[in-house]
Amino acid sequence: MNQLDLVRQWSQAWTRIIIAQLAPTALLITTVALLQFGLADAPLSVRWGAELILLASGILGALAEFAAADEAMAISEELSSLAPRQASTTRIAAAAKYLPVVKFVTPAIFVAIFAFLSVALLA
Repeated sequence: MNQLDLVRQWSQAWTRIIIAQLAPTALLITTVALLQFGLADAPLSVRWGAELILLASGILGALAEFAAADEAMAISEELSSLAPRQASTTRIAAAAKYLPVVKFVTPAIFVAIFAFLSVALLA
């Protein structure tokens, strides 16, 4: 695969990482807002429904984010092995060192937020 194709794939993987964060973030924000407007006082079945929606979207978002970050890491490794290196590939390689944050830290933060919201929903 040539350098241009790899840079395009990197861009697509990066876009998927961002998109994978949008849905869970929107749901978490919406849940916080709904808690302020009475979700915490809704019937237990409604609160469990909200809990399961958060859980399902969180799992899917984490898997999508993990897979996209893993793919981006592989693309970066391939780009690093190509010669001659251009400025764009050098910067992609430099940015790739932060992908473990995307793979592990960001989902861990979402899990912590989910846990706090679970307490608020079900307590």
